[in-house]
Amino acid sequence: MEAKFYEKRPDKKVKCLLCPHKCVISPGKTGICCIRKNIDGTLVALTYSRICSCNLDPIEKKPLYHFHPKTMILSLGSIGCNLACPFCQNWQIAQPREVFPGEDMEKVVSRVTDSLSPKQAVDLALAYLKNDNIGLAYTYNEPFVWFEYVYETAKLARENGLKNVLVTNGYVNEEPLKKLLPYIDAMNIDVKGFSDEIYRKLGGKLAPVLRTVEIASKKCHVELTNLLVPGLNDSREEIEKLVEWVASKVGKETPLHFSRYFPYLEYSEPPTSLKTLRMAEEIALKKLKHVHLGNV
Repeated sequence: MEAKFYEKRPDKKVKCLLCPHKCVISPGKTGICCIRKNIDGTLVALTYSRICSCNLDPIEKKPLYHFHPKTMILSLGSIGCNLACPFCQNWQIAQPREVFPGEDMEKVVSRVTDSLSPKQAVDLALAYLKNDNIGLAYTYNEPFVWFEYVYETAKLARENGLKNVLVTNGYVNEEPLKKLLPYIDAMNIDVKGFSDEIYRKLGGKLAPVLRTVEIASKKCHVELTNLLVPGLNDSREEIEKLVEWVASKVGKETPLHFSRYFPYLEYSEPPTSLKTLRMAEEIALKKLKHVHLGNV
């Protein structure tokens, strides 16, 4: 499918406008996300109607603890992401260039994903209503780079009385965010740290993520996750800055999940200590009403 949110440039180059990277992509190449490709001057969404993961999960696994607790949600994922976290737990699908170096992503998508149209996804979700399913979650990889599929599926799900959930890094431009939000009921947004220095190590910037949280929190249910990575974002000062921003800009009722890091991909640091998690919980509870610890 032709991608949304891009402009054509001379010499058949295109500029993607979906996320803050604003990749300028030459013919035959893909953007940072790996799955938006310039084919002869047209930007194409390679993973439209293509999935590699499909599971019926407890809603708490997203994690969403304050949105229809003790229900299930049909969770779908594809491949690709617009950040490059060196400790990513789902790197095999989020960073396909690491798994298939030098390979053409169009061929990779065809090989490692299966077809599931928006109607098929909604029909499957409806079939699971008998299992306490409330809708669809777009998760596992970054759903915003899967925009065209998520948008069409979410619209159809809403028409059929289903809920839509995004589990996202929040790294998206304002226009696509606002186009999708009317069909989204809840989001878990991963705020990975509270400085540009941290986000540079992950291939991004902080401000767009904060903007996404502030906009989304006014339109749907939002819970936040902060993965505490030793030596990266686990200092008392870093945690205090994050908590202060949540309390003052998003709201004291906003649930905040501190998640325990485990070694993955390029990071071999030992898991986050329970002492650090308890410190974060103590700091956050001074200003926030709902604080949770994950992966413990």
